[in-house]
Amino acid sequence: MIRFLITCLAVGLALATSAMAQSSPGPLRIEITEGVIEPLPFAAPVFIAENAAAADVAQDITRVISADLRGTGLFREIPSSAYISTITSFDSPVQYADWKAINAQALITGSVEQTANGQLVVRFRLFDVFADQQLGEGLQFVGSPDSWRRMAHNVADQVYERITGEGGYFDTRVAFISETGPKNARLKRLAIMDYDGANVQYLTDSRNIVLAPRFSPNGDRVIFTSYESGFPRVYLLDVATVQRRQLEGLPDTMSFAPRFSPDGNRIVYSEESGGNTDIYLYDLNSGQRTRLTEAPSIETAPSFSPDGSQIVFESDRSGRQQIYVMPASGGEARRISQGQVGRYGTPVWSPRGDLIAFTFQNAGRFHIGVMRTDGSEERLLTASFLDEGPTWAPNGRVIMFTRETAGADGAPALYSVDISGRNLQRVATPGMASDPAWSPLLP
Repeated sequence: MIRFLITCLAVGLALATSAMAQSSPGPLRIEITEGVIEPLPFAAPVFIAENAAAADVAQDITRVISADLRGTGLFREIPSSAYISTITSFDSPVQYADWKAINAQALITGSVEQTANGQLVVRFRLFDVFADQQLGEGLQFVGSPDSWRRMAHNVADQVYERITGEGGYFDTRVAFISETGPKNARLKRLAIMDYDGANVQYLTDSRNIVLAPRFSPNGDRVIFTSYESGFPRVYLLDVATVQRRQLEGLPDTMSFAPRFSPDGNRIVYSEESGGNTDIYLYDLNSGQRTRLTEAPSIETAPSFSPDGSQIVFESDRSGRQQIYVMPASGGEARRISQGQVGRYGTPVWSPRGDLIAFTFQNAGRFHIGVMRTDGSEERLLTASFLDEGPTWAPNGRVIMFTRETAGADGAPALYSVDISGRNLQRVATPGMASDPAWSPLLP
């Protein structure tokens, strides 16, 4: 476990683009909603090891922090070979002129100590080099030695938040489907990992096909679809104990595409009955099941709005797949996708509530896109042979999805992209992977 010892953060700090920084010593700002052409240069000298036991982990922590920031596409790390100053003590005064000379706009310094009782203590400070000032108070984390990666992600989250004004997303996990074997006989099992691909843990074996994992709002449970009974059914798994159970009270029909409500007490899912697929609401405490749609069409892929008042879903009631929104209690649905061609599917509401991500198929190509919750300002962010199944980072600024290559040897992998359509990159996984689900920030 990790605990905060100092939580005094700067309020209202804004960091600027490179050109602004060089023309003015005022505060800096990165505006990520419009995209950034020139990433902000930062320096992150290796954290000071306060004792010999902390030497290796100090380098590892610094490496992870830098990788987190570089991976956003918003930051560019200045190599240590360019440094003029060296950091020899956590409390040494910063020689701002030396860091300005190499155009470092942000400077991250820190220290690591392993105490006599085996605890790891990580401290860091962030400096606005061109304003000659520290950004907020220092922050300290204490935890067990095996939690060093989480502490590094926490530092990176704080740097990201202070510089962009947005919440971070590094101290998170991703549930996904790990795949092995040839394309016509894939073995699939449920897995979970840190957002950057580290600490992979397998939660099921490969005896049964599993699909579409989704995290609970606090990240302690995963709900998913399994073919263990011979046809798709919804299962609930406790992440800490890896104990799972099939949801009780559901009829012996196909149930799939589950997703939690914002309070974590209910799930919304699709159920097939008599050749028709509709959306249902299931109360995890009482086992009560409520039908929300009654259309002679396929309704699936439901997702709650962050306030729990609405549900977005896909339906072919108009003749082809489109995106609709309805009250969370059911009732009249309104179509929000406005395209005159192609098919829309797998809609997912942003944690911020401002956008809906979706999969779009047209002319043999698949795309990940976003639109406003009324269907306006639709933008396609990616294009490939097969892109599908978006999931949001908890700050609502980055989307992860599955991309599969064509042909008999085609294989799925996880990719991420920011909402401006920039910084498309492959996510590290130990092998083939699909169906990602991003967790909230870890407690």
